[in-house]
Amino acid sequence: MSAPATQPSMKWSTRVATVAGIGIYIHWTFLLLALWIIYSEFRQGGNLVTSLTTLGFVLSVFACVVLHELGHALTARRYGIGTRDITLLPIGGVASLERIPEEPRQELAIAVAGPAVNVAIAAVLYVLIRVVGGVGLEDLLSGRVRLTSYGLGHGVFLANLLVVNLALVVFNLLPAFPMDGGRVLRAALATRLDYARATQIAATVGQGLAILFGFYGFTTGNPFLIFIAFFVYLGAEAEAQAVALRTTFRNVPVREAMMTRFRTLSDTDSLETAVNELLAGAQQDFPVVSDGRLVGLLPRKLLIQSLANGRRVGTVGEAMEREFPVVDHLAPLDQVFERMREQGVVSVPVVQDGQIVGVLTLENIGEWAMIQAARQHLRPRGGLRQMIWD
Repeated sequence: MSAPATQPSMKWSTRVATVAGIGIYIHWTFLLLALWIIYSEFRQGGNLVTSLTTLGFVLSVFACVVLHELGHALTARRYGIGTRDITLLPIGGVASLERIPEEPRQELAIAVAGPAVNVAIAAVLYVLIRVVGGVGLEDLLSGRVRLTSYGLGHGVFLANLLVVNLALVVFNLLPAFPMDGGRVLRAALATRLDYARATQIAATVGQGLAILFGFYGFTTGNPFLIFIAFFVYLGAEAEAQAVALRTTFRNVPVREAMMTRFRTLSDTDSLETAVNELLAGAQQDFPVVSDGRLVGLLPRKLLIQSLANGRRVGTVGEAMEREFPVVDHLAPLDQVFERMREQGVVSVPVVQDGQIVGVLTLENIGEWAMIQAARQHLRPRGGLRQMIWD
């Protein structure tokens, strides 16, 4: 299972390589898959050789997944869209793109690029099989060869890999988010419909398929299909919410969503004063001023860290951050929101002509978005605030 996404890289992942300037990460749960494969082989009467061969096959599959994700990433680069990283999970790979283009042709090209790589890999494998004189495609289709062995002889290993790549093409082109097919469907619809409407239709189709997957998995006792159904359903919902947020934020300046009632601290205030301000209200991060100028930011986590390190006596100026992001009150809210999520920033001071006029927090953005949805008589989405915080 693989797809481009806009989320930052996942926690508990380790970089294993860099290709074309893009970091390749493996999530720690991937090791559980390797151990499970070896355990399963021994349980079925295999030995160390068959276990390692099977593990080698699985690693080959995931190498194909990496190439699939690089197809997305390098195509996105053509349109000026960077890729933060590619992360391998037990269920597939995810390329974390900086953004998903709203131009239908660009999104279509990026979405199709991944499956196209798998088609190319399958073609190369078929040629290799023909060259070595092993299993042919006609043997696979006729059922004369059972692909139950990952052995190296007679091209069976290559034939298995060929079939898996074709399966990846079919599966990823299902019209359901977060698979590539969902983005292909959205791009096709967006050539005639509003982007948000196209997304909603594609998400609904994806959730319908997810329900069918889940029902079939339940009736056949296949837990993997149920898991895929759950993954697809949530992926479609998340995509619809993300586009709804971007649509709501478009052409909106930061000043519309910023917090205008806020407290500042002086760089000469004591840490005890900062603690009292923290306890007295809901504000968590405090802009720090000196002679009317914004000179720092004291986030709650930094204040708590200072106290935990035994610093009971001291000034705000000694503990504050001196390098921090600042946004103008007329900056586009959608772009600021994306940067805040990417950089893990929960609040930023807002300035006008060099003077602080507000504080923008993720919580405020969430509240503002829900109010706008209510005013427009849209169906409230329970996961809206959670999505902003994630």
